[in-house]
Amino acid sequence: MLELHTPVQYVKGIGPRLAEILGGKGIHTVEDLLYYLPFRYEDRINPRRIAELRPGEMATIIAEVRGAGLFRTPRRGIQIFQMTAGQGRDSITCLWFNAAYLKGKFEPGQTIALYGRVEEPRSGRNRIQLMQPQFEILSEPIEEAAEKSSENLAAESLEIGRIVPIYESAAYGRLSPRWFRRVVYRALEDLTPDLPDGIPRAIRQRLDLIPRREAFRLAHFPEPGTRFEDLQNARTPAHRRLIFEELFFLEVGLELKRRNLRAQPGISFAITAGVREVLKRVLPFHPTAAQKRVLKEIADDMQRPSPMRRLLQGDVGSGKTIVALEAAIIAVENGYQAALMAPTEILATQHYLSARRLLEPTGYRIALLTGSLDDEQKRDTRRHIARGDVQLVIGTHALIEDKVEFAGPGLVIVDEQHRFGVLQRFKLMKKSGGDDTGGHGFSRAETAAKKTGALALEVDVTPEPDVLVMTATPIPRTLALTLYGDLDASILD
Repeated sequence: MLELHTPVQYVKGIGPRLAEILGGKGIHTVEDLLYYLPFRYEDRINPRRIAELRPGEMATIIAEVRGAGLFRTPRRGIQIFQMTAGQGRDSITCLWFNAAYLKGKFEPGQTIALYGRVEEPRSGRNRIQLMQPQFEILSEPIEEAAEKSSENLAAESLEIGRIVPIYESAAYGRLSPRWFRRVVYRALEDLTPDLPDGIPRAIRQRLDLIPRREAFRLAHFPEPGTRFEDLQNARTPAHRRLIFEELFFLEVGLELKRRNLRAQPGISFAITAGVREVLKRVLPFHPTAAQKRVLKEIADDMQRPSPMRRLLQGDVGSGKTIVALEAAIIAVENGYQAALMAPTEILATQHYLSARRLLEPTGYRIALLTGSLDDEQKRDTRRHIARGDVQLVIGTHALIEDKVEFAGPGLVIVDEQHRFGVLQRFKLMKKSGGDDTGGHGFSRAETAAKKTGALALEVDVTPEPDVLVMTATPIPRTLALTLYGDLDASILD
């Protein structure tokens, strides 16, 4: 019996050599093989007779190759590959443009499945044709096939007389859809009946989800009567079960990540009367109700002992920058540094000028670090950052260079967050001037993250700074981060 964790080489028909090829497609175990789902299906339950075909309809035809060849059109010299297939006295012409790669593919006597739109006959011909049809060679004209009767050949249960799964080929067509059908079928036959199911029974019952083993079987080999439209749109009970399973485990993994994050030591910022007074003093205008609400959400997060991970979303001009600077004041008034990273030098400079106008009268020292500064200016700015002379650092990707170290980072602000990668945000978050960096600006957790690709890893003794990311454009990736739980959301409406 095969288990889900069984190496794929032990499935009948694979072996070590083909297992190595499958490994290149990420198929290492029986479970990986079963998740290699068909990308479409063909209805071969009732393959059509050539004699009954009508132009304009989509049809599946099982026929025999009669002849094939490559030619060019006389006027324009367009390269066309032509193959003729037949059923008894009836025949059909199949044409592919610029398809020299098909030369030598077809041999007379092969049994072939064709799927495509039936076209009107070309002028001067009375034979219907298929333009650019999808095809699959079902049998070769060899002794084994010659010994079979046409009835036995038609009874090949995986190829004809059923809804047939079509897989992406591998190894430049060497592992064909037909090959995948056979090895997947054998894997399902030999699969242990006691298949573990990670979705709790109560959830399966409430959502009417079919068992996992049955979902694998029906997704690969649908039963007769399954709605073809549901198969093509992945809406069968089998697909629904497997899709839910993927999202379910993703959500569980992200929830575990959130719990691990809450276990990380953070900074519990104090919101004192002095902090509130500074916040009121620097505001150039009376805040809107939305700005007050969002600032309260951020301040509540910053007072908690676990690190804040929050998305601030709002249209241009809604006041995201002023709210972010207020959050920076909370960090600075508690004795920590704040960093604001922008995707371009123009935007970073705009933030720098705004911050100086608002915050320098209070005595804060603000620095700008971008790639266009000369080497001496960069060294001088980095030195002040590392000493803690600078309370607020604004810059571009230059902030995450290895040479940049912070004395005591408390808040990281990332503007237009979709312009940065997750690991870039993570790298800025991990900037610290303590011994934890190993002398090169990387923390132990970041070094491990670079090796494993993980984002939330070990619990470190160094408190994690809070992170606030801003965007005026809720692109799909941003929405995904919010929906799936990496970030809490505050919306300036």
